[in-house]
Amino acid sequence: MESPGSWALNASRNASRAPNPLKRDEDVAKVEVAVLVLVLLLALAGNACVLAAVAVAGARKRGTSRMHFFMKHLSIADLVVAVFQVLPQLIWDITFRFYGPDALCRLVKYLQVVGMFASTYVLVLMSVDRCLAVWRPLRALRHRAERTYVLASWALSLVLSAPQACIFSLKEVGDGVYDCWGDFVQPWGAKAYVTWISLAVYVIPVTVLSVCYGLISWKVWQNFRLKTGRDRRATNGTESGAGAGAGALARVSSVRLISEAKMRTVKMTFVIVLAYIVCWTPFFFVQMWAAWDPMAPREAMAFIIAMLLASLNSCCNPWIYMFFAGHLFRDLMRSCMMALHCGCGEQRSPKSQSGAIVMKSTCSQRSLTQATTT
Repeated sequence: MESPGSWALNASRNASRAPNPLKRDEDVAKVEVAVLVLVLLLALAGNACVLAAVAVAGARKRGTSRMHFFMKHLSIADLVVAVFQVLPQLIWDITFRFYGPDALCRLVKYLQVVGMFASTYVLVLMSVDRCLAVWRPLRALRHRAERTYVLASWALSLVLSAPQACIFSLKEVGDGVYDCWGDFVQPWGAKAYVTWISLAVYVIPVTVLSVCYGLISWKVWQNFRLKTGRDRRATNGTESGAGAGAGALARVSSVRLISEAKMRTVKMTFVIVLAYIVCWTPFFFVQMWAAWDPMAPREAMAFIIAMLLASLNSCCNPWIYMFFAGHLFRDLMRSCMMALHCGCGEQRSPKSQSGAIVMKSTCSQRSLTQATTT
């Protein structure tokens, strides 16, 4: 039994399609196209800036930090969502029909889910890394296996997305009318598939994220309590003698395990997780509702808004990075302005070769000075 791509699951999000596959609400389709265009432009521009900023920071420091490494891969995953999920859906909503061969249909549906899996699992890895950095900082420093784990998350995303290519194919939905539809076993196929995706992409990851930030909150509270107690005893003058001094030193070292820079990255990751939950909760709620309730109001505006809200997650992360790691973007702008200034200076330099060499040397010296003082 055939099922339209919008309710097979997620990434297709053909929210503007009516129950009759040969018709749709054109006003709703225009709203969806406008929102998807805005999301696509913001996601492409924002995540491209993040990748450029991380690359500049890595070049300056001759290496990429752990958080920059996770930010890079999360931005890559968001770009995959924008290019292979939002863009195909935008084209699909404009044309109403999927115009392409069966192989392209399967490939598009497959890639639409890959980005969703990858962005979720990279976010989970980032949160687990922050949890380990707070609870066991020395262990986190010794074990540099984050690259292996990130590659494993991408590989797992590619594998778990494979059912999409089997479920979706080019189907005849009317007399001579073909579209990219999902084929499910009735009556439980769509329910089982949507439930499995909801568990793999939302329920289980959110559970892991909640545990991580519960543990982080507990550690922060412990450190705050130790620091408050130490300051109170220091103020009252109760700490005296060698034994008390050793105890105070142990407490100080415990408190300093969570540095200000580390807390900033924890806060940034928490806000990213919060944005993920806010954007994806309505989406999976309506997906489960539509899969399990035949009378669900699929064409209601609330349903459509909930389906589109998930797309915003791919373009809001760069703004979070900009808020918590604004120095990366300032360094990027500084590098761009320096390159522009050097380029313009070379064009206005004297025609003689020696003048060009002097200008080039001055520009290089300015770059070196800027890099050492930043």
